[in-house]
Amino acid sequence: MIKFIFKGIIRDRSKSLIPVLVITVGVMVTVLMSGFLRGVLSDIVNQNAKLDTGHLKIMTRPYAENKDQMPNDLALLDLQDLREDIKQKFPNVLWTPRIKFGGIIDVPDSNGNTKTQGPGLGMALAILDTTSGELERLNLKKSIQKGRLPMRKGEIVLSDAYAEKLKISPGEEITYFGTTMEGSMVFQNFVMTGTIYFGSPLLDKGTFIIDIKDAQDMLDMEDGTGELLGYFDSKIYNDIEASKIANEFNSQYSHSTDEYAPKMVTLKQQNDLKTSLDVAESFNAIFIFIFIFAMSLVLWNTGLIGGLRRYKEFGIRIALGESKRNVFGLLLAEASIIGLIGSLIGSILGIGLCYYLQEVGIDISKDVENSTIIMPSIVRAHVSTNLFFIGFIPGLFSMLLGTALAGRGIFKRETARLFKELEV
Repeated sequence: MIKFIFKGIIRDRSKSLIPVLVITVGVMVTVLMSGFLRGVLSDIVNQNAKLDTGHLKIMTRPYAENKDQMPNDLALLDLQDLREDIKQKFPNVLWTPRIKFGGIIDVPDSNGNTKTQGPGLGMALAILDTTSGELERLNLKKSIQKGRLPMRKGEIVLSDAYAEKLKISPGEEITYFGTTMEGSMVFQNFVMTGTIYFGSPLLDKGTFIIDIKDAQDMLDMEDGTGELLGYFDSKIYNDIEASKIANEFNSQYSHSTDEYAPKMVTLKQQNDLKTSLDVAESFNAIFIFIFIFAMSLVLWNTGLIGGLRRYKEFGIRIALGESKRNVFGLLLAEASIIGLIGSLIGSILGIGLCYYLQEVGIDISKDVENSTIIMPSIVRAHVSTNLFFIGFIPGLFSMLLGTALAGRGIFKRETARLFKELEV
């Protein structure tokens, strides 16, 4: 019977072509928008986690209150002891120190006089420590535009746009002007080994990277750090697990009278990400619901009109002795097959477009170049398992619902009246 229905759908395009096309387009757009919105949210979370917030972050209490000012005079001390303690308590989290600081980069000419200079944001990472995972986490090797990464003490890399602004090339010497943890002036020479592209307009404006050991020596922060970032082994942020770890850690210091006691925060508790991500996720869910609902109405109407146009066919079949229940059952089976065909084609096309946007993405760097939050310069879709079935909700069930409502008329047809209709 299914084979007979399938042949009827293929041969009679008047009753199947338009519904299949409508379902295909609707499902494709539903899948594409769902994957794209989910990908944008995922990129924002990952970009913030890698470049700034981590999945978890430990700071001193006063540093946490003023972290936008990068107050390294309020930094964490006794770093080694703290890392050993939390490593035992939370073995599924990898901890790495980072120091953020500001200063002026001065580029001398051949006579030692200032050629160019400009303010910059410094990031000290454990790039010479192969166990820290920073090179892979920030994708630094592939992000190098010119030259190479630091391989020894006293080397520095600048963002590519910052290097162009200062008119400096790999191999040249530069001088950093700033202040230490204690407030003393510091002048430190570095060799610029390369330039890097972060992929975030906010950081690409004027950021430079040095090794954490160089920063500790230069800023008088021996065995200290501004922030200690934690990343889950799975490399995926889990807010429930992160909140559990943060609460457990903070409970140890809840009654501490130490002004500089450490405090742990989750990714969502930083940079107003909780509000932003919750609103974005709610908007995503509402948008998908409204879109699916709208597509359901369209497909419902398609099934309803398709059924109404075939009332004469149903009348003839009933007049020939076929039971109303059998006509209604075959009508639903036919609608199911049409819905499955359209949903399958639409899902394949939607997932294909999502995969393309996942690999290529859309460049929005010009639109977010003045943004004050960390945003990826290229937004991408994300192919997830839910995309393989989300399109079947409007594609299949709405078609069935519309067809079922149209099919109600079958049971209201009277055989005696049918013969009068057929005589006309």
